Amino acid sequence: MTSPTPNSPDPAEIGIDEPTPEGIARAIGRRIASGELPTGSRLPTVRAMAAHLGVSPATVSHGWQALARSGLVVTRGRSGTFVVGGTSSAIPARTLDLAGRDTDTRLDLSRGAPDPALLPEIAGPLASVARRAEATNYHEHPVVPELGALLSASWPTRSDALTIVNGALDAVSRALPAVTGFGDRVIVENPTFPQFLDLLDTLGLTPLPVALDDEGPDPDSFAAALSASPAAAIIQPRAHNPTGRSMSARRARTLAHLIKDNGGCIVIEDDHTGSAASAPDVSLGRWVPDRVLHVRSFSKSHGPDLRIAAMSGPSGVINAIVARRMLGSGWTPRIIQRVLYELLSDSEVENTIARSATEYRRRHTALTRALTARGVTVTPGEGLNAWVAVANERRALVDLAAAGIRVAPGSPFQAAPGSGDHLRVTVAPLDASVDIDAVANALAVAARPSRGEFFSLTNR
Repeated sequence: MTSPTPNSPDPAEIGIDEPTPEGIARAIGRRIASGELPTGSRLPTVRAMAAHLGVSPATVSHGWQALARSGLVVTRGRSGTFVVGGTSSAIPARTLDLAGRDTDTRLDLSRGAPDPALLPEIAGPLASVARRAEATNYHEHPVVPELGALLSASWPTRSDALTIVNGALDAVSRALPAVTGFGDRVIVENPTFPQFLDLLDTLGLTPLPVALDDEGPDPDSFAAALSASPAAAIIQPRAHNPTGRSMSARRARTLAHLIKDNGGCIVIEDDHTGSAASAPDVSLGRWVPDRVLHVRSFSKSHGPDLRIAAMSGPSGVINAIVARRMLGSGWTPRIIQRVLYELLSDSEVENTIARSATEYRRRHTALTRALTARGVTVTPGEGLNAWVAVANERRALVDLAAAGIRVAPGSPFQAAPGSGDHLRVTVAPLDASVDIDAVANALAVAARPSRGEFFSLTNR
């Protein structure tokens, strides 16, 4: 037998009982999850493991590649393959976990990004704006007047001020410091967008998780969180990330009455999917406009590189955000604002956006039906993402990586423990070229408990 590499475990200690690429990856994945192979551990060499198992080096190499695709290990050339965990990166932990690591994969369903083929063509609007571009100065209003008027005409709230920012997350990151102080509590949905939780950590804020049902935040859970006197709440009213749920108007009205009767909590509504979702844009601001900051992004509907969103709310809060911004970036480039105005004013573009919303819903429904038929629990929803229940998140990631499919782990989205293992699966890439049944088969296999997990579940 080939001797083990120094500073790496003996292959015999790892306990691989299925000498296939999938079996090797699963065994290593279990040891990483349990802490038996901590961050920085060096794996045995491919040749040492192959010799121990009596398989070809290619078999072990494929197992190592599956682990790398799932983000559990990284290969550093001749130095070897090492367990990845924790981070010295400047990127916050949950955000880094969600982003994953760039490795080759057959089908990437992890990104939460729109399908480029469903975005409107922007060459025409860009050319039109370029032909009419005029020199501006530092003292013009930060919002292009015609864009502000167009947005206000279709806005779902009765807010008295509106500004333009660089995307939905930029809006939330500017709104939170304007309405909270260090140590304040903030209501968040459970699950929620990981960057919200990282942002709360960065600002010294405490999350108050509330449960979701098919209509949005559960009223009883929301009321209980309000009793803790939160300064703010972050909710996603449409195509919630990661579950795909959209809040009903009835639920919005119920939550608005709870907000009205309870303290000074400011609600930040992140409509990140915008018109790429087919559900109507609802807002608590219809009933309590003085307590709501409503954000609508155009990144997923009109183009991620536009990096543009609108935010409305009470004039005192919006003016404070605008004033603080003038000490930094100043404003969202007016050229980009005029491009968005051109896009929003073009009836053919709007038809394209409507078709994209319908197509995303079709893809979401197709995957949901295929998984449900295979006994997998999927949260009903729409938009770009699906929330899939699995028996063991870590094992499911490894199994899917072995099948050449990358998805996002569910744990970074969890705002409270004990919420069950899940995966976030982006449906946007599931166009006509993708065999959805094959994807559903791979997800169903990954979602099932192993024999040991099944025995544990049935003997509780």
